[in-house]
Amino acid sequence: MRSVVKNPVALLRNLALIEGISWLVLLFVAMPLKYIWDRPEAVRVVGMAHGILFCLLCAWLLYTSVAAKWPLSRAGLIFLAALIPFGPWLVDRRMKSYEAEYSAEKSA
Repeated sequence: MRSVVKNPVALLRNLALIEGISWLVLLFVAMPLKYIWDRPEAVRVVGMAHGILFCLLCAWLLYTSVAAKWPLSRAGLIFLAALIPFGPWLVDRRMKSYEAEYSAEKSA
C-alpha cells in the first residue's frame, strides 16, 4: 500500500494540534460568549469548525494507525488526548518520537 503523504504521522501531529486549538477556542471563548454574554452564534461557528476538525483527526488517525502499523493502545492514547483540553500538547513529545520512528522505518 503506497502512502498518501511521506509521513502521515507528521500530518496527524499537526492536525491534532490544530484540532486542540479549536477545542480550546470552543471551550474558553465560544462557550463563555454563549452562556455569559448570550451570543450563541459563536458556538455555532466554532463548534462546526471544531466538529469538522475532530472528524478529520479521527479519520486520519485511523489511516495513520493502519499505515504505520500501530498497536491499538497507541492510537487510543492519541484519541483520548483529543478529548482532553490541552491533551494534544501532553502527547506531542511522544508524537514527535512516533514521527521519527515512522521516518526511520520507511528509510530503512
